[in-house]
Amino acid sequence: MTPTVAPYPLARSRRLRRTPWLRDMVAENRLHVADLIWPIFVRAGDGVEEPIAAMPGVARMSLDRAVAAARQAAGLGIRCMALFPYTDVALKTPGAEEAWNPDNLVNRATAAIKSAVPDMGIMLDVALDPYNSDGHDGIMRNGVVVNDETLDCLVKQALVQAEAGADILGPSDMMDGRIGAIRRALEAEGRQDVAIMSYAAKYASAFYGPFRDAVGAGALLKGDKKTYQMDPANSDEALREVARDIAEGADMVMVKPGMPYLDICSRVKRQFGVPTFAYQVSGEYAMIMAAAQNGWLDGDRAMVESLLAFKRAGCDGVLTYFAPRIAKWLQA
Repeated sequence: MTPTVAPYPLARSRRLRRTPWLRDMVAENRLHVADLIWPIFVRAGDGVEEPIAAMPGVARMSLDRAVAAARQAAGLGIRCMALFPYTDVALKTPGAEEAWNPDNLVNRATAAIKSAVPDMGIMLDVALDPYNSDGHDGIMRNGVVVNDETLDCLVKQALVQAEAGADILGPSDMMDGRIGAIRRALEAEGRQDVAIMSYAAKYASAFYGPFRDAVGAGALLKGDKKTYQMDPANSDEALREVARDIAEGADMVMVKPGMPYLDICSRVKRQFGVPTFAYQVSGEYAMIMAAAQNGWLDGDRAMVESLLAFKRAGCDGVLTYFAPRIAKWLQA
């Protein structure tokens, strides 16, 4: 429907842009700290914060520092964190067995944060790439990532993560049928309260590079992930993926990456009306930070504008490395 607008000069759009309070009063979308999920990287050790060169301001944190970060997040009003492990290469195997070790790094981090900050929501990634010596999200056989064998591994991983205290599981592997397999297993084990946020439309993107270095998977990756992650040329396919994941038991869905795929975010929200999230991935963060550090743009304004774009596209929330920074900005 085309809105009816009075002709100029009866209608002057600038009237409502005249002052900050008028602009705020008629703003169509707003950022709120409750929209934010903060992804962090955990590593072994004690008292360690290891900067990630390609992600200025982001570091791999030992468990004690991750707990401190959770306390900081709670103080800023951030209610959920997503944990990603930097796994010792000695623990990586072709079968990715460390993924379902109840005492692995990310499960210990979950338990430690839950003990220190019980109300902090924890989201864990369900995929094998941090533990796979081939760097893939699934098991590789004869140069091919096999689907159904991988599902068995993902189910075992999901169950130990639920046992560790995860509130949200984020299957990011893009194997066919993984949402249904995980949901059935959770129900059978009495874990019906654990939510699933499916990485339903995850594209084979160039924007993941800094993340793969952050979790130590980039140098190990053999080939690419185009046989299971989505073709950036496709959008209708994303709707089919989302529909299937919802039908299999996903509570929420995610589009990844975020900014280059705002059209997908909008289509998913309009079509399905389910809680829809975007992941502002490492490459998106790195671009903004690098440009800001070089004085090419205003970092705070670019950060806010990028996050508002997700809200305008219909997203209910966003995973972003800017979470603590934007939370402080919102409090100012």
